[in-house]
Amino acid sequence: MSTHRSVILGCGSYLPERVLSNSELAKMVDTSDEWIVERTGIRERRIAAEGECTSDLAIAASRRAIENAEIEAGEIDLIVLATSTPDYTFPATAVTVQAELGITQGAAFDVQAVCTGFVYAISTANAFLQSGQHTRALVIGAETFSRILDWEDRGTCVIFGDGAGAVVLEGRKLNGAANERGIITTRMRADGRYQDKLYVDGGPSSTQTTGHLRMEGREVFKHAVVNIASVMEEALDEAGVDAKDVDWFVPHQANKRILDGTARRFGIPEERVVVTVDRHGNTSAASIPLALDVAQKDGRIKQGDLVLMEAMGGGFTWGAVLVRW
Repeated sequence: MSTHRSVILGCGSYLPERVLSNSELAKMVDTSDEWIVERTGIRERRIAAEGECTSDLAIAASRRAIENAEIEAGEIDLIVLATSTPDYTFPATAVTVQAELGITQGAAFDVQAVCTGFVYAISTANAFLQSGQHTRALVIGAETFSRILDWEDRGTCVIFGDGAGAVVLEGRKLNGAANERGIITTRMRADGRYQDKLYVDGGPSSTQTTGHLRMEGREVFKHAVVNIASVMEEALDEAGVDAKDVDWFVPHQANKRILDGTARRFGIPEERVVVTVDRHGNTSAASIPLALDVAQKDGRIKQGDLVLMEAMGGGFTWGAVLVRW
């Protein structure tokens, strides 16, 4: 068992200025506000401005997280950025963030697990901090999904939005207290047999194009309910806690029906579920840190609270994180 635990020192987020409402979308594609709300719970989403890149969103969110953590950027020696919409094929968007923040030491790299990206990123950073190889990590989820949407496909273009969220982690030695702060357990899973259910139909090696997002919504929904439940059970069982012990459930903001169904399955009351999908849409890897920042800023999530996060994305990938705030 590791003698270190990764403590969340602070979080931050950034949303582009442009708000795209359901009523506006209804003028672009065959849909309606009622149809979108009924099926997804989404009322609006943010769209990055022309020339506004994923790195721009990530940098803004990171600066706010660093300020919230009350540290200097130079104290960070690891950046892990989750995104499916990087600025370039390479270099990693994380190194752009590193340079803009003035950080010249440590490591910086991207991870790609689509909507599960933040879970994968924080799990990866946690492993490095637990090992003692790094001291403080900046973990980011940032996306400009508007750039890979087919705006004539009402099954996908109404769901996704742009945004970024970030957290600062610090590796600390365990002192044996019963309610010690920090990440208690992480779980990452994948099953590549289902990659054709949620994917982008382009890439540098296959088509030499960016491509557009494609999704079989019913299949994704069906697998999400089962996979998310199983990985949450694993995380809770390993930690030796029950769902009723969870103070705040912060799920990936994919679809309100999935959020509600998962919460009911575990007996988590609606008032303990952090929901931002109505305002943000599905921001993929950014959705969990965006929701964390909202709930911390409005005073819901407080130090010492037990917070459970989960996500599922294309691949399929899925995972969960349990943390004492």
